[in-house]
Parts: sequence; C-alpha cells; structure tokens
Amino acid sequence: MDRAEAEAIYDSGPKACVEVLLALANQVERLEGRVERLEEELRELRRDSDNSSLPPSADSRSGKGPRKGKRSDRKPGGQPGHPGSGRRLLPIEQVDEVVEHLPCRCRECGGSLADRPARGPVRRHQVAELPEIAVRVSEHRLLRRGCPDCGAITQAALPPDVPRERFGPRLQGAVATLAAGFRLSRRQVVDLCRELFGTEIAIGTVDAIVARSGGALREPQKRLRDAVRGSPVVCVDETGWKQAGQRRALWGAFTDEAAVLRVAPSRHREEAEALLGDSEAIVSSDRWWAYDHLDPARRQLCWSHLQRAFRFHAESPLAHQSEFGEACLRIAAGVFESWREFQRSGDRRRLRREVRPLERDLRKRCEQGKRKSVKTRYHRGLARNLIKAWPALWTFLEHEGVEPTNNRAERGLRHAVIYRKLSQGSRSERGALATERLLSAAISCRLGGRSLFAYLVEVSQASIRGQPAPALA
Repeated sequence: MDRAEAEAIYDSGPKACVEVLLALANQVERLEGRVERLEEELRELRRDSDNSSLPPSADSRSGKGPRKGKRSDRKPGGQPGHPGSGRRLLPIEQVDEVVEHLPCRCRECGGSLADRPARGPVRRHQVAELPEIAVRVSEHRLLRRGCPDCGAITQAALPPDVPRERFGPRLQGAVATLAAGFRLSRRQVVDLCRELFGTEIAIGTVDAIVARSGGALREPQKRLRDAVRGSPVVCVDETGWKQAGQRRALWGAFTDEAAVLRVAPSRHREEAEALLGDSEAIVSSDRWWAYDHLDPARRQLCWSHLQRAFRFHAESPLAHQSEFGEACLRIAAGVFESWREFQRSGDRRRLRREVRPLERDLRKRCEQGKRKSVKTRYHRGLARNLIKAWPALWTFLEHEGVEPTNNRAERGLRHAVIYRKLSQGSRSERGALATERLLSAAISCRLGGRSLFAYLVEVSQASIRGQPAPALA
C-alpha cells in the first residue's frame, strides 16, 4: 500500500479505516503462524542426538561447529602419581608349568655356582602364551560284521556322543560365538578359522552352523522370555531391523540378568503386547506410542529421553517455548541430582522430599503448556502427553529396582544395533529366529557374567545327545 492509497482510505471515513486495519491484523496473524510453522519445520530438520532420540551416528555436524566442551591440558595415559594397574601374578594352583632358572656364574667375580644351592627370595615371572592351535580331526569308521548264524551283514552305528555333522561341538560353539557374540561377518569367521585354527570352512557352512545353533536355542529362548516377564521390573526398547530388504523391527526386554529379543513386523502396539505378554512388571520405556496402552501407574518413563525433548524446546527461537524448555531442563537436572544422591545414601524419604517440589513445578508448567492458546503444537503436544502419563514420571520414587532412566534397555540393545549395522539384518524368517535367539543368549551371558562360548558348547553337546538345551535363566 503506497501513500496515495492510504490517504484515499483515510478520506473515505472511519469505517473503511477499521475494515482495512482488521484485514491487516488478520494477515499479520496468518503470517506469524506461517513463520512459526516454518521455524518448527526447520528445527525438526536440525534434530540430533542432543535434543531427540536419534543416535549419535545420525548426527550431522555441518554448520553446527565443534561439539561443546573444554579440552583438557593433561596428556593421554596415566597421570603422575597414578599407582597403575599392572597384571597381577596368578596363584600357583592356576599355573600350568613351573620352570626354575639358576645362575651359573657369579655376577662379581665370574666364579662357578654350579654346585651351590638356591637361597634367598625367589623372583617370580609369569608368561601367558597360547598353545599351538590346530583343529583335531577324528575319523569314525563304521565297520561291518557278518552273522555266523543267519549270514546277515550288520554295519556299526555312530555312538550317541559323536556329531552327525562334520564339525564338533567346540568348533560349532566357536563359530556361533564369533558370529553372534563378536559380530563377525560370515567371511570374517571363515578367515579367522583358517588363520587361527588352521581349518578350512565354507561361508555356507558358517551360516548353517549359526542356524543350527539358533534352532537349538528354541527352549532356552522361551525360558528367557518367561523369566523376563516374571521379573518385577522390565526395561523395553525397540529399533529398526531389515529382513530381505524389508523394514522390520527388533524389540528387546531386559532385566539385570536376562535379555530377550524379538524380530517383529513392526513397532506397533500389538508387538509390544506380544513381547510383554501378561507380565505384571513395572515397564520402563521411552514415550513411544506403542506403550501407551500400559497402565501409567505400572510404568516408568525415561528421564534421559525427556531431557533431550526439553532441550529441543529450549533451543526454540519462540520465547514462550524456549522458556518452557529451559525450565523443564532445570527440573530434569534437579531430578538427576536427587537420584545420584539417593544412589549414594539410599535414603528414599529424602529422595521423595527433594523431588516433590520439582514434580509440582513441572505439573504447573505442563498445565500452562497444554492450553489451546499455546500456538506451538510441539510445546502443546509434549505438555498434554506428560499430563496423560503423569504417574509414569514418578514411579521410581516409590518402587525398589526402578530407575528414572531406561539405560538398561539402551545398553542391552546396543550390541544388537551394532550387529544390525554390520550384517544388514537377516535374509529369511529362519535367519531372523536364529539371530534373535543367539543375540538373546549373547546379551544374557554378558549380563550374567557367563561365557557365551562355554554355553553354546553345552547347547551343541546337548543337541548331539538328544538332550534338552541348558537354561540361561
């Protein structure tokens, strides 16, 4: 609008001026709303591991500069005065061989010491060494004998403890451990067997051994699932998976000593129900909508995820949203500080006393944020979501064994995530079943302080004898 048009409107009277002002006000309101939506979309594109649930590997540092943090002036390695943690000598009962060395000549005059007895303290020096590793091949010949009475020829049968396959239980256990426990590719397993064990094995054979080991873990997987469901507290999480190029999901449920993983078609509610079954455990998770059917009173939301969500809001250019995010970040910091103090002291009454004011403060801000007058949908949506699941924010205050984070599931699933990145998932339903069972065994053995290799050898030996596989939980 130029000056001439403005003067024409002014001359036409007050009514025309009011109509123009209302039209301009509506236009400004529409433009402000559009700017807010565009800013939200722009910040959505800038989500990273600091302000969302994205993994650090998905971060793009372009345009953001280096990560914040003060660089230390200390040199790498042990610092002056550090006592060190050198390898300690093993007790003598764990030593396989003792070799005594006696001096032959005097270090001063060079005289002979051949007939002199040993005296004084003994300096002990231990050397750990691998024996020469070679696969031992045994040939079983099934001979025949003729019956002197009827003349029939009878051939000997393999004893029950002799494998019907071409490889023994220890070699099969080693191959499955390398694939599932150490996340080596099939070709890397082949190369390692040739390099260290001195035996040739085909890629298809490695795959067959892995599938056979997975098949033998069918019953242990069921017992693991029952043990996890029967635990008073279960941490759950899910991530993406691929099967024959198709998108699927990998679900995991974890306790202090056991883990059960499941490859499923999707990340929907029905898969969460299939994983948890009729469990009455307190479920710790993030805010993924597939868990919304759970009773908030029997659930704990992860405050680490909430902290990242609050940081996303604190970075908003909108004043009201930024203020909300910064206030919630201070509340989250207070919750974690109180929790760390509780871990040191074990005083639950003090924990409740310190957290209750933070709870009231967060409730007040969520009540303000859920109003329709709040234009930013992310702000309003988070506030409404937290109020809906309110009891699930504070379960850790009342129940033993419940933590304010879902770190147990995050750590437990990390092994499977790295496996997925290296293997690109599975190629068939049979492969998916073998993978979920072997990964469950690998993570459960690590949580329980058990050797995965020793366990898989036991499983293979039980399978050869036709016996039930040993349980993991």
